[in-house]
Amino acid sequence: MCASLLFGIVLRAQHPTPAFSPATKRLLGGAGRSTLEALVIANRRPFGRSSVPRATVDMETVDTSARLKGLRALMREQKLDVYVVPSEDSHQSEYIAPCDARREFVSGFSGSAGTAVVTLQSAALATDGRYFNQASKQLDGNWTLLKQGMEDVPTWQEWTADQAEGGKTVGVDATVLTASDAKKLAERVKKKGGGELVGSTGNLVDSVWAEEKPARPNEKVKVHPLRFSGKESEKKLEELRKELEKKKSAGLVVSMLDEIAWLFNLRGNDIPYNPVFFSYAVITPASATLYVDDSKVEKDVREHLGSGVHIRPYAAIFDDVKALGESLSASTGTPRRKFWISTQASWALSLALGGEKNVEEIRSPIGDSKAIKNDIELDGMRQCHIRDGAALTEYFAWLEHELVEKKAALDEVQAADKLEQIRSRGQHFVGLSFNTISSTGPNAAVIHYSPERGNCATIDPQAIYLCDSGAQYLDGTTDTTRTLHFGEPKEMEKKAYTLVLKGVIALDQATFPKGTNGLELDVLARQALWQEGLDYRHGTGHGVGSYLVSPKTIHLSLDMSVLTSLENVHEGPIGVGTRVQYTEVALSPGNVISDEPGYYEDGNFGIRIENMILCQPKETTHKFGDKPWLGFEFVTMTPMCQRLIDASLLTEPEIKWVNGYHEVVWQKTKGFFEGSEDTDKKRALQWLKRETAKIGK
Repeated sequence: MCASLLFGIVLRAQHPTPAFSPATKRLLGGAGRSTLEALVIANRRPFGRSSVPRATVDMETVDTSARLKGLRALMREQKLDVYVVPSEDSHQSEYIAPCDARREFVSGFSGSAGTAVVTLQSAALATDGRYFNQASKQLDGNWTLLKQGMEDVPTWQEWTADQAEGGKTVGVDATVLTASDAKKLAERVKKKGGGELVGSTGNLVDSVWAEEKPARPNEKVKVHPLRFSGKESEKKLEELRKELEKKKSAGLVVSMLDEIAWLFNLRGNDIPYNPVFFSYAVITPASATLYVDDSKVEKDVREHLGSGVHIRPYAAIFDDVKALGESLSASTGTPRRKFWISTQASWALSLALGGEKNVEEIRSPIGDSKAIKNDIELDGMRQCHIRDGAALTEYFAWLEHELVEKKAALDEVQAADKLEQIRSRGQHFVGLSFNTISSTGPNAAVIHYSPERGNCATIDPQAIYLCDSGAQYLDGTTDTTRTLHFGEPKEMEKKAYTLVLKGVIALDQATFPKGTNGLELDVLARQALWQEGLDYRHGTGHGVGSYLVSPKTIHLSLDMSVLTSLENVHEGPIGVGTRVQYTEVALSPGNVISDEPGYYEDGNFGIRIENMILCQPKETTHKFGDKPWLGFEFVTMTPMCQRLIDASLLTEPEIKWVNGYHEVVWQKTKGFFEGSEDTDKKRALQWLKRETAKIGK
């Protein structure tokens, strides 16, 4: 056992994950199966063939007694008093593979966000308001639910520190916690009189999970062609190396999966909804190394990468960066160079490099470059949104016919399945970009609602229906929200919808000088609601990748402070909202962001409208300060809901915008339906014509 000390934290290297002693094995007998088991088969299926199906989520209480007994036995062997089990994987991914769902396995709670903390006598699960109800049903009597954001309820970090009082030792897998989070946790534990924070490169939960743990995905890596990526990977590496030389950096260790996929023009299928693959990369001024399992890389990928990129086994990353750190420590160069790592890189990576003396944590330059789309990527975004808009139009027309004309009983998941079926027929379709939020009535008021097969509501045609959905296409990623009503909406529903629509228009029509950031623009989308004393508790816009990520989970969180460790998933660092991070980088031509204000009445209804908009140069009459001026171009191509618009609340310029928007939608998508003998497409054409008709006061 070796140990490295950094700000009062101990790293214990464990290769492989620690095995059970005979006594521990006897204690484990009969641990139950993970509720993710149903997703294993889906995750092994090629991403391009079908997206991840919605599994039936068991909301019943899960007996975790045997799992906790096994974990505590290992904690005693490792001399740990408290053990932290985050939700994240080693790459801080928003969505994780089933094999990384350790927090779900040990706690029985299957929500997407939360942290489990286990002591030798007790256990707690912290999650945010989206999951209070679900967690209360799934957690058994072994667990205390920490409702984050509620008054007098400690955060999981505070609870951990409290449990460590008296010099107790806290343990965590160092690969699933960032260096900055580890430092903060260690300081909090010490302040409360606790002992050391011990990090390992093995995970105790994996040993408890044992043979029932799902296999790590082993899908083939695919080349993302130049006709979709728009820039050769050699050029991207060249530009990155110029930045390394400019800042006198020894190199960059890359751990974010979407950044690696973008940098090398590769895609994969290891994470649900995101076409990425498990990997690391190390880029220096003289070399580029991709760490990925050999079984995932076929001849075409090797030829694509060429001789300029070395391929090493995925598991070799820690030994290799340790050697890099040691060589850096031995160097006598002046000034001393350091390796860059992202602020979202793991604590284990930081320590392997030698800690603070060899490491500089930065906002990733790859993330900054990736957020500015080239002309081919931008055109791909336009084209995929036209196809996607036509699919949405066909779906909404079908859904209205089923509910109103046929009086069919459809639940939220059945409707979402139909939408995926329609989308899947489109050119370049690969899969969904996130789990469809298909919500009726009161469920639409739950900002990050996710319908569960076998346990969701039947869609009520006399209530609000909110559909937030997206898809991955080879030429881009879509993310669209429309709120509809198939009957007679209430006055407040129409008012709220129209106020939200005014916010969409205000941001879409914004003109601003170069250097403006997303926090400064956020008020535009809220002003109409604010004038009525209304608001919404989520960001207004998030970045979206080009056939990469669409970060719904974090953007639509009720309490951002609960989920700070997942901020990396934004196509970033751009966005529109009240988060201070949005001030770090100004909006630039080539950025693609969402425009999605909303309004929600708990237990009643919810409204959200979401368009994708591209940041572009904008011509102005004057050029104050000789600055370039910027604006937005919408690319989402499906109508607003005519029944929910109260035109009396719109100004003449706003009415002009709605009519102009609908004219563009009509012209760009009618060709998908005109001349077709298919009944659904004929119906879609009539629905499209009706919903894009001109409005007036």
